[in-house]
Amino acid sequence: MRRETEDFMVRHGMLRENGRILAALSGGADSVCLLYVLAGMREKWNLEIRAVHVNHGLRGQEAERDQAFSESCARSLEIPFSCVKVDVRELAVREGLSEEEAARNLRYQAFEEAAGHWEEEDGAPVLVAVAHHRDDNAETVLHNLFRGSGLRGLSGIRPVRGRIIRPLLWAGRREILEFLQAESISWITDSTNRSDAYTRNRIRNQILPLICGQINSRAPEHISQAAERIGQADAYLESQAEAWLKENRADLPMGAGFIGADAAALSRQPEIIQAYVVRRMMEETGEGMRDLSGVHVQAVLALLKKQSGSRADLPGGLWAFRQKDGIFLGRCRPDCTLETAARMSGGCAEKIEPPKLEFETFFLEKGMKFPQKQYTKWFDYDKIQGALSVRTRQTGDYFLLPGGGRKTVKSYMIDQKIPAGIRDRIFLLAEGSHVLWIIGWRISEGVKITSQTRRILQVHVSGGKENDR
Repeated sequence: MRRETEDFMVRHGMLRENGRILAALSGGADSVCLLYVLAGMREKWNLEIRAVHVNHGLRGQEAERDQAFSESCARSLEIPFSCVKVDVRELAVREGLSEEEAARNLRYQAFEEAAGHWEEEDGAPVLVAVAHHRDDNAETVLHNLFRGSGLRGLSGIRPVRGRIIRPLLWAGRREILEFLQAESISWITDSTNRSDAYTRNRIRNQILPLICGQINSRAPEHISQAAERIGQADAYLESQAEAWLKENRADLPMGAGFIGADAAALSRQPEIIQAYVVRRMMEETGEGMRDLSGVHVQAVLALLKKQSGSRADLPGGLWAFRQKDGIFLGRCRPDCTLETAARMSGGCAEKIEPPKLEFETFFLEKGMKFPQKQYTKWFDYDKIQGALSVRTRQTGDYFLLPGGGRKTVKSYMIDQKIPAGIRDRIFLLAEGSHVLWIIGWRISEGVKITSQTRRILQVHVSGGKENDR
């Protein structure tokens, strides 16, 4: 047990000399085994170990028993011990979660806070060791499979996730119990583990034993091996999607705050890459994938076959829409403006900053060319008489059309099917009510370069597309 765990930790970068590990200790067989194994590595690796117990407050006297046992276990190994008490039921009611999910969230929050406090003492990094093992991994894979998970869910439990490490993931429940019995180490049993009220417990107590007894006794090991390969495939597809999105982004005007992908290019990709690209876009919004599922990914992909202006509402205040040649995702309700968003609990009330514009003037010389650029435009400087400003739209804003006619900015945005939710997030370069440039879209005919132009005003959006000058 000690040798295999040490090898596993080295292989996955969990061990280093003079390291500091905060061990999660529930008092159950798995966490007790983990603590003893880590304690046995202290001298060789010069490790500093502390133990933390989370009391969920759900099982009355039994919870107090678990806390007392865990403290006694840590003290017997001369390991500093701390306990964090949390209110699972309060969080479950407040956030609309199951008690199982609320307990998990509070546990990891407690681990993170305890590790953070330890780091504050002298700044050295702290890892948090939890006692998941191979059978837990198999349960997780089956649970996610039954729920309809994608490859990420089927890859199971990762050995390392941020500061969280799982040194016993190589071992099965049987190996853990054999170690404890051989070493005459005691542990306690959580009565809820025997209850089939939770889905994972039914998988643990009914489904896996049936599989092991009637199909293959090494099923958990084989499921974990498959999960590792699936994880490798998932990581590869993620990297492919990230690289593709980097090369095929679609842009909205500066300040719109949406992540976009070239719709035509995305349509040519295999279906699985399309899905991973959308997942990547969702993650880049900063909301991660909480409450987002394959159904929502498909809702976004369906926009590839729809016309400009089509949209899809997503959980967490996210929404997606088709605009011109791109698919875009962002946090903004399709019917809100900046004024109404400020009164909403969700949506797009965040402050947006105007783009930084770089101005340059020069005389027109023979042979000069002015290509079509989204974020660099050239104007007849002598036709600009007043002061320029960079702002969002106002009532009465207009630009000039060929022939001298006018068109309001509002009408233009409606004609272009720009969703209402981002119209007030698009910045303008204006001279009073005359809009010279709807930044990222089009310029006014009244300031275009002609054969009579003498002086040029070049305006470039800092941070626009690379080499867009």
